[in-house]
Amino acid sequence: MARIEDFFFEENSVSELCGDRYTHIEMLKRAVDAMANATYQSIYVIDYFKREFLHVASNPLFLGGHTAEQMKKMGYQFYIDHVPEAEQAMLLEINTAGFKKFNSIPVEERNGYFISYDFHIEDGEKRFLINHKMTPFALADDGQLWLSMCVVSLSSHSEPGHIELRKKGAPSYWEYSLDYHRWITKETVKLRPQERQVLILSAQGLTVAQIADTMNRSIDTVKTYKRVMFKRLGTRSITEALTLATNSGMI
Repeated sequence: MARIEDFFFEENSVSELCGDRYTHIEMLKRAVDAMANATYQSIYVIDYFKREFLHVASNPLFLGGHTAEQMKKMGYQFYIDHVPEAEQAMLLEINTAGFKKFNSIPVEERNGYFISYDFHIEDGEKRFLINHKMTPFALADDGQLWLSMCVVSLSSHSEPGHIELRKKGAPSYWEYSLDYHRWITKETVKLRPQERQVLILSAQGLTVAQIADTMNRSIDTVKTYKRVMFKRLGTRSITEALTLATNSGMI
């Protein structure tokens, strides 16, 4: 079983912050809460200087039956208590490999990246697979990650893993192999214009018939767009495609 101290090592340590960098923290917390109000997703912020959860929004998806304040006090103990033990080892490997790769990126480019991966959360007898996305919220003066914003949503996959480090809009990304314990460069799937439009219109709640009318295409043509898109993305439904495209920065 993992220990809290296992999540911290040289690559994610912040030794010092110049000046009073916590002056505007309350405004930051309000911004996180405002973002959480507009989505079902859970949002929280990790402070790598204090090695704790700086703030946890109150959306219940990721809280495991706890209040936001209880989860904030638990910090990394939450993972130990609510993630299956076998997957805790995966989280530790992602943590180590992810920070080593992140620190190899030029400092001026680091804010544009995010890492995404899937793991299970156990809440009593319930168990569900979530997608966990982390992106820099603030860097320390030396370029080390100080604050990381984490966004949690339901996974579009059926198994844990699917570890990706991406820069939105980039032609390629890195995928981490748990079998070979290394990062592998992959080409980003590019949505065709009609596929992107189908996804956007679907996100707006339009039916297939309404999408066909909006795009001035037949219903069968729209169904073909969807079928081909699902095959290219490796998804089975419009919900999965939307989740994947959003998590991967395609739309």
